[in-house]
Amino acid sequence: MEGTNPVNKKLAAALSGGAALVVALSGCGGKDDGPDPKLQAWAKSVCDAVPAQDAKIKAANAVIDKTAADTTGTPDELQKAYAQAFQDMSDGYKAIAAAIGDAGAPPGVDGGAKRQQDAVKNIDGLSASYADLEKKVDALDTKDQGKFATGLHDVATEMKDLEKQSRNGTEALKNLEQGDVKEAIAEQASCKKISASPSATVG
Repeated sequence: MEGTNPVNKKLAAALSGGAALVVALSGCGGKDDGPDPKLQAWAKSVCDAVPAQDAKIKAANAVIDKTAADTTGTPDELQKAYAQAFQDMSDGYKAIAAAIGDAGAPPGVDGGAKRQQDAVKNIDGLSASYADLEKKVDALDTKDQGKFATGLHDVATEMKDLEKQSRNGTEALKNLEQGDVKEAIAEQASCKKISASPSATVG
């Protein structure tokens, strides 16, 4: 579809790297003696929730890339693909935020409660923004190609705000992950799995 394909590519470019925030949870290295057992347990509760959500977000990104390259899809097909991808990304980030929130403050860490709360707030905000995009895509007029293309353009423009939110979320996770917390995360097999992922960019 010539009318929407250039906009598709712009949207895909704006969304590239959406999984980077989740990857920020993966630690690197770690000391031989390891951190406090209570902190290890905290890290495990967070890390165990990561792989499934990381996979969901990466799959959603893949759908967006595939849809962006689709020159034959109808507006209805494009709408359905984008809406589902946005919903999956929203659900993935929401689950990550819930895992960090449910884990509570990392034990024995100075300022841990605030760092944990900041991470939850930022990731929850990102989840809400993707949910909002899903609603906007769902509301697009697929009967009028011109209006549909304009609507997709507006969605792509809003991605600039999401890029900033993603950076803020990544910074909040890095802040949470400092010192002993980073060491505890590095010890977890589930976070090591994410660190070994081809798309891992943090750590």
